[in-house]
Amino acid sequence: MSAIHITDIEAAINHWRALKPSPDGVTLAPELRALAEVYALMVYYREDEAAEQGFPKKAYEAWLAWYDTTQDTPCIAICSTSQGDAECKGCGRSFDEVQRWTEMSPAAKRATWRRITILGQAWRFNRYIERSKDQTRRASSDALPT
Repeated sequence: MSAIHITDIEAAINHWRALKPSPDGVTLAPELRALAEVYALMVYYREDEAAEQGFPKKAYEAWLAWYDTTQDTPCIAICSTSQGDAECKGCGRSFDEVQRWTEMSPAAKRATWRRITILGQAWRFNRYIERSKDQTRRASSDALPT
């Protein structure tokens, strides 16, 4: 069973705070109120995750609206699972996660994102970020007058 991590709820809350700021510093938009109630209960009971199934409807809809603004797949188009690796060197997902990605629930996808981000071993988090920084530096130095 998939669960929604508290950090994703925080991100969704911040998303809605930016979209619908409080007009008076007290009143919350309906999406914020729904997410805040779940968040408060999680903090009170010291829970890191809330089950996706059974998540309050309005809070889940607000969370899904935030989720729809996030990048769907961690794929960087360098898939070593097609070469027999159990875990992709490019994105960090397991063979099973790569194969079932389109069938996975939003919470299951976010759990995968969380795991591969925490591990940070995939090329998406190191090798290609370093190259991107180098290209950005080169592009900005090329733009400087000589």
